[in-house]
Amino acid sequence: IERMNDLMLQCTRKGTLRKFRGRPDNTFLPLSHESVGKPLYDLLPTDIAHAVMESIERALLTGDLQSFEYQPTSGCWYELRFIAGSDETVSLIISDISDYKQAAEKISYLSYHDTLTDLPNRYLFNDRLKQAIAHAEREKQMLAILFLDIDNFKQINDTIGHKAGDQLLQGFADRIMIAMRKTDSIFRLSPEDSENMVARLGGDEFTILLNDVRNIQDPAKAAQRILNVLSEPFLIGAQKVFVTASMGIAVYPLDGKDIDTLLINADVAMYQAKSHGRNNYQYYSESMNSFAFERFTVENKLRQALEHHEFMLFYQPQIDISTGNMLGVEALIRWLQPDLVLIKPGQFIPLAEETGLINPIGEWVLRTACEEHRVWQKAGLAPLRVTVNVSGIQFRQNNFIESVSGILRDTGIDPHYLQLELTESTIMHDSDTTIKKLHSLKDMGIQVAIDDFGTGYSSLNYLKRFPLSTLKIDYSFIKDVVTSANDQAIVSAIVNLAHSFHLRVIAEGVEKRKQLDFLRKCRCEGVQGYLICPPVNSAVLAEFIKKKQYLEVLGGSVAK
Repeated sequence: IERMNDLMLQCTRKGTLRKFRGRPDNTFLPLSHESVGKPLYDLLPTDIAHAVMESIERALLTGDLQSFEYQPTSGCWYELRFIAGSDETVSLIISDISDYKQAAEKISYLSYHDTLTDLPNRYLFNDRLKQAIAHAEREKQMLAILFLDIDNFKQINDTIGHKAGDQLLQGFADRIMIAMRKTDSIFRLSPEDSENMVARLGGDEFTILLNDVRNIQDPAKAAQRILNVLSEPFLIGAQKVFVTASMGIAVYPLDGKDIDTLLINADVAMYQAKSHGRNNYQYYSESMNSFAFERFTVENKLRQALEHHEFMLFYQPQIDISTGNMLGVEALIRWLQPDLVLIKPGQFIPLAEETGLINPIGEWVLRTACEEHRVWQKAGLAPLRVTVNVSGIQFRQNNFIESVSGILRDTGIDPHYLQLELTESTIMHDSDTTIKKLHSLKDMGIQVAIDDFGTGYSSLNYLKRFPLSTLKIDYSFIKDVVTSANDQAIVSAIVNLAHSFHLRVIAEGVEKRKQLDFLRKCRCEGVQGYLICPPVNSAVLAEFIKKKQYLEVLGGSVAK
C-alpha cells in the first residue's frame, strides 16, 4: 500500500475476493467484511468488471504487472494494478491518482497557454496553424493571419507600472475575444475545430488565425472589428487608459505557404501599419520587404551608434532681441554615420522611441550637454543656459529625477544653467505625477520649457498649475507670420499669454529679418533660427559667442 488512500484486494484465480485492506471509503469501490468470499465481478461497476477480470487472467498467465486507469462518473481518477502471486492469487491495488492527473493536466495546459491572459501561446498557435494550413491545402481554401501589436505599449507600461500593464494586457486579450464572435463564419477555424484561435506570442504581440477565408476582404472586416472594440478606454484601477493597435494581415496561399513565411510577412505588414500612423491595419505586399529590411538595418545601426560614439551635439543660440544678450543655447542631437552621412533627429528619434533606445540616447544627450557646458566655462565663456529636449518616454521613467540629479552631480554643472524642454503632450500625460516631477526639478534649480506651444493642448490650466519658465512658439506659426494675419494673431496672443503668466517666450525657426521685426513689435524676448545662427558644433559655438557674431545679425535692432 503506497498511500493512505490506496486499497489492496486479494482474489483467487476465479475472481473470488479473499481479503482486502486500506481505506475503501476513499475509492469508487465500497467494500465491507461481508464482501469477502463474493465474486469480485459482482462487486465492481459494470463498465469496468470485464476489463478487471481480463487483467487478472493476463497477470496470472504472464506473471507481469498489469495496469490501467479508470475514471468513473464521479470525476476522480484511479489506477488499478494487478500483481500475480505464487499461490494462484492476484493482488489488486487501487490508487486514487486524481491529484497526479490534475497536476499533469495543468502542466500540459501551461505548456501550451499563456499564464497571464490564458490564451494559447506560440507553440499551440503554431501547431494549430500547421493543421489549418494542411486543411486549407486539401480543401483549396484561404486562411489569414492577423499580427497585432499594442501601439506604444512600452511607454504605457513604463508610465502606469508593470502590474497595471499586465492588467491592460488581460483586458486587451478579453476585448479581442469579444470581437471574435463564434457566430461569425469568418472566425471559425476548421470543421474539426471551430473554436476561435487567438494567441499571445509574448509581450504585447498577439496573433489571430482566420480559417476558411472566402473573400480577401474578410480579414479586413475582422481587423476593423477589433479596432472598434479597442476604441473605448480601459479602466485600470481608477485610471482610464486609451489603447490602439497596429495590425498586419498575411493571407495563405498568396503571402506564404508555411508557418514561418506567413508569420514573418504578417509581422512586416504590422510594422507597415505603424509607419502609417498606427491604429490601422495593412495587408502584406511584396514591396513591404524592402521597408522591413531598411527598418531592420537602421535599428541595428542605431543600437551600435552609442557604443561606437557616432552621436554628436550641435547647438543653436537663443538671443534676446531687445538687449542682444545670449539667453542660452539649445542642444540638438545629430547622428554622424561611418559613411559621414549626417542624420537629423527626425529620421531616427521615432524609431529610437519605438524600440526603447530613446532612454540611453536621451541620457547621453543630457550628460554630454552638461559636460560641454563645463568645457565652455573652463575656456573662459560666461555661464549660459543650455536647453536639452527630453522625450516623453524618457520623462515618464520612474528614475528620471534620480538620473538627472546624478548627471548634474557627475558633471558639476550649476542646475540653474540647465533647462529641460518638454512637449505639451508629455506634461499633460498623468498630470499628478508630472506636477511632482516638475516641482522636483524646480527644487533642484532646473528650469522647464514647453516646446512647440500652440500645436498641442495649449491648456491655460497647466500654465497655471505647472512650474514652467519658458514657452516656445512653434515654427509653423513663425514661417508665415509676415503675410498671415491669423499667424500674427496667434503669435501675439502667445506672447501676451506668456507675459501674463510671467513666462519667457522664445520663437523658433526665425529665418527672415521681417519675421524678427514683427517679433520685436509684439515684445517677444527671444528668438532662435537660421537668421541668427544655424545649429553648430561646440567649438564653432564658442567662437560665435566670443566674437558676439549675433550682434552683427541683429544690427541696429538692439535697444540702446
